[in-house]
This record gives sequence, structure tokens and C-alpha cells, in this order.
Amino acid sequence: MPEGWRYIAQRAAGRWAGTAEPILDWEVPLSLSSNPQRELSGPGALAGTIEPEYARMIGSDGQPILQDWGTKLYLEIEGVIRWGGLVTKTAFDGAKCTVNCEGFTAYPQGIPFEGYLISGALITPKDPYAGKDKNHDGWVDGKKGKQRVPDPPKPYGGPRIDTYDAFRSIWSHIQSRPNGNLGLTIDSHDSGELLGAKDGSDPWELAWWNNPDCGQALDSLARDMPFDWVESHSWSGGGNTISHRITLGKPRLGRKRTDLRFADGENILAIAKPEGMGDDFANEVVVLGTGEGKKMKRAQVYRSDNRLRRVATVTDKTLSSDSALRKRGEQELAGRTAALQIPAIQIVDHPNARLGSWSLGDDILVQVHVPWVGDVQVWHRIVADEISADGLVVLTLKRSDSFHY
Repeated sequence: MPEGWRYIAQRAAGRWAGTAEPILDWEVPLSLSSNPQRELSGPGALAGTIEPEYARMIGSDGQPILQDWGTKLYLEIEGVIRWGGLVTKTAFDGAKCTVNCEGFTAYPQGIPFEGYLISGALITPKDPYAGKDKNHDGWVDGKKGKQRVPDPPKPYGGPRIDTYDAFRSIWSHIQSRPNGNLGLTIDSHDSGELLGAKDGSDPWELAWWNNPDCGQALDSLARDMPFDWVESHSWSGGGNTISHRITLGKPRLGRKRTDLRFADGENILAIAKPEGMGDDFANEVVVLGTGEGKKMKRAQVYRSDNRLRRVATVTDKTLSSDSALRKRGEQELAGRTAALQIPAIQIVDHPNARLGSWSLGDDILVQVHVPWVGDVQVWHRIVADEISADGLVVLTLKRSDSFHY
């Protein structure tokens, strides 16, 4: 194991907030088989092996230290927790134990939502004159010629929930169940975007009788609004307490990093094979906006480039004007007709960009030499990172212009 590295195991008992879960082992002898990866709006993963068997595999509570869905595992480098997650699968082959881990945010997948949430429900007020015109002559019974039956009250849209409140409510539901509390805290600010239509025509609903999956519901909220989130873990206070947090950002997390440099021959050691857009390529975009059926707002933009027609369809129910629809289409088109993308770069700790100086979601200028193309400088966004035992880091990238805010 590299100097300054250690793997820390903690019991994942899912206890109620305020109760500490014990540290089981401060020096788990894990050898990486897959580098610890952090993801933007994803749980990340880590895999490793332990060989041979060691005596500390059983904790003081009599349970295996590394237990499927029963252990939290952290990678600490030079006193900083660089990765945290849950042991999700173990396998044994003689004296060799294989350990697979995923971030805390993998936990909601497969957990049913057993409550009820609705935003922007269509509310039909009770008609105070219902049943008071039994002969259907338009007059209130007993008051003919004096009082006509008024029109019934019009339906209206009910209270709406902020997107982040819905995200937090689902997480609160997950962690309120017995043995379900991971100790995750979610940012408390609002997004400013309310779910459902204001007039009640298109309510957002999450109902237990539809058997919704909590993980899928969380993913849908982040994808449809959209917004970014990042899972992180850190030492809290001066003791042995580890805090767990989900940071929320709308429309995005990260920023353009003009203070960092990523250049071939300096701190970039290798690049993944540059590639075109492939299945993501499109030279025509159809944008669908507000409305339903034939009344739905629609725009179509295209770029003539002497290539076969490829069409992408984008749905954004917040768009109603022709100019907004076309602008969204042009943005999508720009990201789908780009000539070149660098899927990943391998970098070394360097004055250009020190280890940990970037954040998931940041935009960085990648300066590399590409055979058949030449020297290129393209802005890319960091969507994942992973650190290896030799101190090298791989940044997974997507072109910055393929994102729309």
C-alpha cells in the first residue's frame, strides 16, 4: 500500500441520527483491482482484494468486518478522505477475498418509496350550490326568479414543491426507515424550480401504489430539471467522526478553471483514444416544449454538413416561445456536431494542477497532440476522477459544449 494511504472500515448499521457507528479497522489490507472513482451525479466505485486471510476479518461485534451492505469503507490519503462508500459484494476464492464497493448514493437503487408526494395537484373546489337546482331550471330551489345558480368554482393548481425539497424528501424517507440511515446530509438551499404545472394541468406525483424506486426517482429529478450533485466524505471535528454530504448545484456544479493547466508533455501522461461523437452525433435537432398533443410547442434546427441526416429529440417543458425553443436546439446541435472529444486523460501531481485542486464538474482546457489531427485545445468537463496506487489520476471527460444550462 502506498505511503500515506489507508483503508478504514466502519460498521454500516443504518442507525438513527446521533448514534456513532464503530470503526472496525483502521488499516484494512486492501490491494486495488479497480481504482477508487468519484462521479458527477453518480455514486462512484472501488474494487480490491485481500490475500491471504487475516485475523482481523471478524469485528468486535462478532460480524465480518467486510460484509455486504454492512460495512462502510473509506480511502484516506495523507489525512484526507478521498473516497467513501459501501461494501456491496464480497467473493471468496481460497485465501483470496474480492471486495466490491459503491458510493453511498448507490443505496437508494431498489429501495421502494412507501410514501406519497404530489406537487401542483389539480384541485377542484366543492360547489356550494351542488344539488340545489333539482329541476335544472337554472334557479336555486325555492328562489326562482330571485337567485340564479352561479357557475361552479374553477379548478386550480395546488401547492408546488421545490425540486430540491422533493430530492431531500425522498432521501429523508430512505433514511427514516429502520436500518436505513446512512448519516447523509443534503444541502438545505432551494433550487427555485417548482415541480408540476402551475395550473394543475400536469402534476408531479410519487405514490407508493405505483411501486416507485427511490433511486430511479432521484435520478429522474436530477436529469429532468436538470441539476448536479456530488457525494463527499470528510473528517468532522477533532474526533473519529466522519461526515457524509450530498452537494447540490443548479444548473451545474463546478466552474471554468483558467487557473489550472492540463498539457501534453507537462502533466498529461496519456490520453484515451480521441473519438468523434458516434451515436451522439446529430446534425438536426427537434425541440418539444410546453403543451400537449397537437398544441405542443415545437422547433426544428439543422446544420447542412454534407453528411447523412441524424436527428436528436429534446423535450423541455419549460420552453414556450419560438426563440427559446430554437436557442435550446442550437445549443444541443453545437454539442452534437463537435469534431473531437478526449474521453479521458491520465495526469500526474504537478504544479500545473495539484492533486485535489479540481472539483467534479469543472471545465478544463485540454491541450494535446492528436495523430491525424495535430495540436488541439478543447474545453472539457470533468465528470469523474480516479486515483491509482502509484499516485496517477485519470480524469474522465466530456466536451463542455455538450452540456446545456
